[in-house]
Amino acid sequence: MVRKAVVTGGTGGIGFYVASQLAEFGFAVTVVGRDVGRGQEAARLIGEGTRFLQADLSSLRQTRELGARLAQEGPLHLLVNNVGGMWSTRWETVDGIEASLAVNHLAPVVLTRELLGVLRAGAPSRIVEVTSSSITVAEVDGPLDYEEIEQAGDYYGMAACGRAKLARLAHSQDLAEELKGSGITVLSVDPLGPAAAATPNAAAMTPQILPPAVRHLWDAIQAGMRPAPESAGPIVAAAINPAFDDAAGLIVGPDGAPSQDLLKYLSPEISASVRTLTRRVLAEAERP
Repeated sequence: MVRKAVVTGGTGGIGFYVASQLAEFGFAVTVVGRDVGRGQEAARLIGEGTRFLQADLSSLRQTRELGARLAQEGPLHLLVNNVGGMWSTRWETVDGIEASLAVNHLAPVVLTRELLGVLRAGAPSRIVEVTSSSITVAEVDGPLDYEEIEQAGDYYGMAACGRAKLARLAHSQDLAEELKGSGITVLSVDPLGPAAAATPNAAAMTPQILPPAVRHLWDAIQAGMRPAPESAGPIVAAAINPAFDDAAGLIVGPDGAPSQDLLKYLSPEISASVRTLTRRVLAEAERP
């Protein structure tokens, strides 16, 4: 039986190399992205058994529609929620939601919800959530809260991304606990640690993504860029390593081994407020 995988943000950057390596391990891979030209070229380069589906995952409607389409296709064995982004300038999605929270957190929540049925049908299956050490600067300008979509104060892309990734980590830990015993294993992976990957998204960044308190680190971050193909390895390990079978809630670090480093940024209070905010924002966005 051919095992099926879906990789969001799979048409370029780290996601492309994740999809490529999964195809080498025998998965029939669906890569998801916004740009049709890039997507078709990515599928061609990865090779036989790979296809491209177009969806802009900054749109909650398109995310739901993608999930519904995939759910009609029967059992799924692997979902890699790789889609994400970090931007120097604040922008809002078509739903009127700040983009960092929408793309890094809400889109994976919605897509995963749509696919739980086919992941159960494909069990043993895995959900791999790609997280980020941007979490470590999420509260550099003050204590975090999730009372509203955005933190009060000035916008800094890395801090906004880190806040969204922390929300995603909180949700993933909840989901891992919820799905224990279902045959679906939920794992998170931090493929880069304190480094950054040389991707198109990274190339578009400026020092303004950093809060002033840590802006002096810009040159070191640029000097420490890792090639995108290398950064795919820990994600693929999280997807296929048999040692991680039933390891619900495990976080895999840049070396492909378990890591607890990011869990210290979670607290019961943060997890509870993320649950409340996520339910409220999605309910408002999905209201007719």
